[in-house]
Amino acid sequence: MAEPASARLQVAVEVAGIAATPAAIEERAAALLESLRRVVPFQAGWIALLDPERRRLVPLVSPGYDDTVRAYITSPASVAEIELLGLDRARPPMRLRDFPVPPGEVRGWAEYLRPAGFREGLGVGLFAPDGRHLGQLSLNTESAAHPTDAARDLIGVLAPLVAQAVDPLRSVATAAQLVHGALAGIVLTRAGHPLPLPGLGAHPLLGEDSALLAVAAQLADGRAHTVFLCPQAGPDAAVGYLRVTVLACASQPPHHLVAAVLVALPGDLHGLTRRELEVLGLLIEGWTNARIAAALVIAPRTVATHMENILAKLGAETRALAAVRALGQGLYVPRPLTGVQG
Repeated sequence: MAEPASARLQVAVEVAGIAATPAAIEERAAALLESLRRVVPFQAGWIALLDPERRRLVPLVSPGYDDTVRAYITSPASVAEIELLGLDRARPPMRLRDFPVPPGEVRGWAEYLRPAGFREGLGVGLFAPDGRHLGQLSLNTESAAHPTDAARDLIGVLAPLVAQAVDPLRSVATAAQLVHGALAGIVLTRAGHPLPLPGLGAHPLLGEDSALLAVAAQLADGRAHTVFLCPQAGPDAAVGYLRVTVLACASQPPHHLVAAVLVALPGDLHGLTRRELEVLGLLIEGWTNARIAAALVIAPRTVATHMENILAKLGAETRALAAVRALGQGLYVPRPLTGVQG
């Protein structure tokens, strides 16, 4: 094995190359561990991502451990231990001999790792450039001579590259860049919480407990991509709406990210008025003219006139074709966003 000082540049370039590959996140993690073996001759190691909503670590790769140790790694107790040692904060890597408490008081070490034959180890938290705690990198050795001071320091230099390689938001942010004219965006979690999306700003409609996010979560269920309109204050429909794009997140660890939600200017509304867009949305949801008239407190003949205008503006001969074209062009205004009661 090359000494860490002489291997620094070579390993850093290799790790950066792995981070840039389009491989699955688990494949990148496995490749990273193999590269890091040239720095620390470990017998077991793991890279895991944090599921903050369930307070569990989800291992991407964990070679060298038995099932008992792996079960502990994925338990809430493991997250509590990381917090006890301060590894949930950006800090240098920590070896067993660097612990701020006696190793015997650390359950993971005393009850699982030492009985498994390990004599030293190293752990470092993984953090995104914006400060998000992504997870943990840990390496364990059967020799107390490793990791050396130089190896510990080199792992500290490489940790941000490792974090970049396994950041679950990376693919989401890349997909979001394909949405033309996006003004703001968030990532919706399993529990309905909005997380900042790197590269995009915030917007009041994307805040916690927003009705828009509730609609987005519902429409994202089972769909890879959907577009709709969200009303804003103002009498002019051309500026009174935002176009909302919902991109379902890929099913990858730690599995708590549901969808990216992005807002942009509305684009071409085909001359549809606010009332016509409202009627069109109810048409898409399968409402009859009579039901629309009752809900909007307008005459059935008025609804029929709106329908005639909608068909003409969308170039559709039938209500069904108008609904299909409206959905395809992102002209759907979901009823929960209009205040119309069902």
